Amino acid sequence: MAIIKPLNGITPTIGTNCFLAETAVIIGDVEIGSDCSIWYGAVLRGDVNPIRIGDRVNIQDCAVLHTTYKDSTVEIGNDVSVGHNAIVHGAKVGNNVLIGMGAILMDHAQVPDNTIIGAGALVPERVILEAGVYAGVPAKKMKDSDDAVAAATRKNAAGYLSYKEWFLKEI
Repeated sequence: MAIIKPLNGITPTIGTNCFLAETAVIIGDVEIGSDCSIWYGAVLRGDVNPIRIGDRVNIQDCAVLHTTYKDSTVEIGNDVSVGHNAIVHGAKVGNNVLIGMGAILMDHAQVPDNTIIGAGALVPERVILEAGVYAGVPAKKMKDSDDAVAAATRKNAAGYLSYKEWFLKEI
């Protein structure tokens, strides 16, 4: 079972039908919606400010979610994929978003619905993006969002809904 640790009198809350990998760490003021998956080595550290995660979200292996003390929070919408080794630090993420492997979102960055942040991209502090596909350091818009972008984000999230069910059957 995952490490789920209360801190400062606040215990993480986990929705229904979630898969939490044995090596995932969830601390303090963290709320996770239903049908989510938190994968191996992921760390959700709600020690200094809240982390709020919607439904059908997957936080992949070794991703880190954290905030800045008394300054930022993490808010993640529904149907979001946070890729392997990604960092979401005090950022707001809309619905139907794919955050690529190794991407970094800094404090107060805002990622709208139907957006893809490419692998290794850096969204700097306080940057408010428009819907689209982003890549690079700092992240630059490569393409406007369209039906294909929205479909790609939904397809990735749906895949992880299936994967979590494989793991839940083994528990």
